[in-house]
Amino acid sequence: MAEPSEVGRDPEAVSKFVESFAAQLVEAGMQRMPARVFGALLASDSGALSSAEIGAQLQVSPAAVSGAVRYLSQQHMVSREREPGSRRERYRVHSDQWYEALTSRDAVLKRWQSALDEGVDSLGIETPAGRRLAETRAFFQFIEGEITEMMERWRVHKEREFGDG
Repeated sequence: MAEPSEVGRDPEAVSKFVESFAAQLVEAGMQRMPARVFGALLASDSGALSSAEIGAQLQVSPAAVSGAVRYLSQQHMVSREREPGSRRERYRVHSDQWYEALTSRDAVLKRWQSALDEGVDSLGIETPAGRRLAETRAFFQFIEGEITEMMERWRVHKEREFGDG
């Protein structure tokens, strides 16, 4: 079921984009079905589709959509919302999905740094392995700071390019 503003679109061209973009995400390490669902959501004008709409567009089962949406939700790439007056859920991708996905890595980086702290303490910084772990920890600390600064620059750039909306 197409959204009203999508009626004039070429479904074959949309499908080609979704599959092509999904292939790029798969190559980068994302699972295939979440990549396809994410592509379908990105390509919808509203940025939101029901499970049935996703399933029909991608020609997949409700179970496949459910698993993909669960993964994408855990990665902070989509959110769930209830349709007003209905028990049905819609899945939404937001304009800041990349920001959310990238900044959610902050918690992961902190956990990795903590684990590396333990490793350095256990192995000793004077050992080759301890030095390697300390260098890895320093890399993650560096990346964490760069992400924070980069995201601030992105907010300024986005405002300049696209305004508030």
